[in-house]
Amino acid sequence: MTGNRVVVYKGAGEVAVESIDYPTLELPKDVSSGMKIKKKAPHAAILKLVTTNICGSDQHMVRGRTTAPVGQTLGHEITGEVVETGDDVLFVNKGDICSVPFNIACGRCRMCNEGKTGICLNVNPARAGAAYGYVDMGGWIGGQAEYVMVPYADFNLLRFPDRDQAMEKILDLTMLSDIFPTGYHGAYTAGVTTGSTVYVAGAGPVGLAAAHAAQLLGASVVVVGDMNAERLKQAKSFGCETVDLSSGDKIEDLIEGVLGEPEVDAAVDAVGFEARGHGADAEEAPATVLNDVMGIARAGASLGIPGLYVTGDPGAIDENAKQGRLGIDLGLGWAKSHSFTTGQCPVKRYNRQLMNLILSGKAEIAKAVNATKISLDDAPQGYSDFDKGAAKKYVIDPHGMVA
Repeated sequence: MTGNRVVVYKGAGEVAVESIDYPTLELPKDVSSGMKIKKKAPHAAILKLVTTNICGSDQHMVRGRTTAPVGQTLGHEITGEVVETGDDVLFVNKGDICSVPFNIACGRCRMCNEGKTGICLNVNPARAGAAYGYVDMGGWIGGQAEYVMVPYADFNLLRFPDRDQAMEKILDLTMLSDIFPTGYHGAYTAGVTTGSTVYVAGAGPVGLAAAHAAQLLGASVVVVGDMNAERLKQAKSFGCETVDLSSGDKIEDLIEGVLGEPEVDAAVDAVGFEARGHGADAEEAPATVLNDVMGIARAGASLGIPGLYVTGDPGAIDENAKQGRLGIDLGLGWAKSHSFTTGQCPVKRYNRQLMNLILSGKAEIAKAVNATKISLDDAPQGYSDFDKGAAKKYVIDPHGMVA
């Protein structure tokens, strides 16, 4: 193979599909030089993409709300077929169809040995943790492409046990690279268990995944809040209660209208730093959701925060927010003895178990998030529609392999 195509950030509101070099079994220059490790990567594999998804985290970059440079390749939700392996890859073979955790992890450092693969110490010289196709995450080529290189393949790749079964459920299995584990992580770290009442802020794909995960964890009632009517309708489609935040009513009153009391056992922030206040014409208020979930979570509750927060937001409403400093009511959370879990989901902590739920028919994540297949050439339109609030999870099929 001599070529490859990948989705590239071209400036605020614009992406394009461009030709780049076919991947090699080598680490990015930033990683090899910055970490002072060998560039050659005999531990790596090259995958032919079967599916790769558009994520809300990508959308933050495309809106110009991060420090991503023009030319940043995109895509970190990757499922593919192994077409080449390095000499040191022992347990993954050509032809295997695998899910790729969006966290890039070496499998050898202290964090990886502790199961904290979202903050691997050996894959990004700038900070702990790396991801494909994302700003400040090590310079790794994005996976909204035809082909991608995956390092430390034996550790990172989750091989599906049966190829035919995998292709039959590929729209569910494609969610294992990020969205399903991330949603599950949000619900799990919020303490959702048998009989819990749960509030999920945000009915985008991650919020819907968190809501479905809460159901799988045994929640008695899952309430999803958003201002997008179509996304709220999607949440209702698989048994969630909903609250319409465009009404401008207090979140406590809305929750009480559903549950009969103004608090929940567990709360999940699946919105992140581009949050807006309540009401149809509400302005951006990046701490709104964090303050909402502290307000309605019972004393002693846990809060799961899979929504993305950044250290650099050039489009923020004020100078503090541009540096990730938000007006959080931490005193309220402290007084209520809340616990908070933030950061990248450590995908490998959950992906095998969630794969088993999908293969057994117990989890129907593609249905919950309204998985919608598009071609690689349609990716720019997919980004545009997603940015307008489409109640869909766009799944790119670069090679036409999905029936």
